[in-house]
Amino acid sequence: MHDLLLDRPPWYVAGALIAFVVVGLMATINERIGVLGGFSQLVERAEGRSSSLGWKAWFLFGVIGGGALYALATGSWGGRASYAWLTDAIGPVGTGLLLVAGGTLIGFGAKTAGGCTSGNGIGGCGVGSRASYVATASFMATAIAATLLVRWLA
Repeated sequence: MHDLLLDRPPWYVAGALIAFVVVGLMATINERIGVLGGFSQLVERAEGRSSSLGWKAWFLFGVIGGGALYALATGSWGGRASYAWLTDAIGPVGTGLLLVAGGTLIGFGAKTAGGCTSGNGIGGCGVGSRASYVATASFMATAIAATLLVRWLA
C-alpha cells in the first residue's frame, strides 16, 4: 500500500482531473476553485460575520485532511522538502519567523490579487480572466526569482 501511494499519476491524468473539477464547478454552481475562499469563510465565521460555512471552507478542510490522511497512510509527515539548511544558517527561531513572514506575505498577496495561486492560476486563467493571468505571471516570476536566489545562497 505504501508504494502504491508514492506513485503519482502522470501530469496529463492529474491535469485532466483538475480541469474536470474546474469545469464542473463553473457548470453547476458558477464558482471558481481556490483555497483562499475557504480560509476567508473560516475567518468570517470566527468573527461572527457568517453563521455557516460554505463549500469552499469544506474544500479547505478536504485539502488539509487529505494531506493528513496521506501522511498517515505513508507514515511520513516530512515529504521531500527540507528547511534544514536554512535552520543551520539562521537557527530554528529565525527559520520559524521567516516562514511565518513568508506565509503572511503570501496571504496578503493572495487576498490583494483576489484569489490564491490555485484560484487564479487554475480557475481564473481557465475562465480567461486577464487579472488572473497577471496575478499568475507575478506568482510564477516571484517563485522563479526566489528559487534562483535560494539556490545561489545555498
